[in-house]
Amino acid sequence: RMSKVPMSKIPLLFIALLVVVLAVALRPGRAADDPMPQVGQQAPAFTLPSQDGSEISLDSFRGKWVVLYFYPKDMTSGCTLEAHNFQRDQAKYEHLKSVIVGVSVDSADSHKQFCTKEGLSFRLLADSDKKVTPQYGSLGNYMGMKIAKRNTFLIDPSGKIAKVWIGVDPAHHSEEVLAELATAE
Repeated sequence: RMSKVPMSKIPLLFIALLVVVLAVALRPGRAADDPMPQVGQQAPAFTLPSQDGSEISLDSFRGKWVVLYFYPKDMTSGCTLEAHNFQRDQAKYEHLKSVIVGVSVDSADSHKQFCTKEGLSFRLLADSDKKVTPQYGSLGNYMGMKIAKRNTFLIDPSGKIAKVWIGVDPAHHSEEVLAELATAE
């Protein structure tokens, strides 16, 4: 037999439920809380170490189109496929006066091993401190680990966001970006 909840207790139950929902929704480090830069906004500035140990700043690419892509993890199948396709199309990107820059929360050493193993010549930046990835609304959780979400930002030569892709398909993403760049000039 079900017992009825007295009317006087309903507001308390509602408040308790609201507290639980808010506690879950607003827990620290939740990626959805991180704002994502929108088209037309200035791209958040950053300086991060690359696979060769040098510090790379977004400002160093001023005057070029920047394909800033965030990816979850070095040496995984989807990330390898995406990187191979960017590498395959490297000459096309150069022809369109653009550079490819990958970012994950892996270390610079991990990036170095990934580039060596997979023959990658473009920059992979290490956001091991997880400071830049959230600025681009791209920090996520996977099985309790903080990783970068598969998002890409096309940044114009003046440093503004020109296009945003969220949750990209690594198999076809390079072609999508090239098509956008071809019309962006």
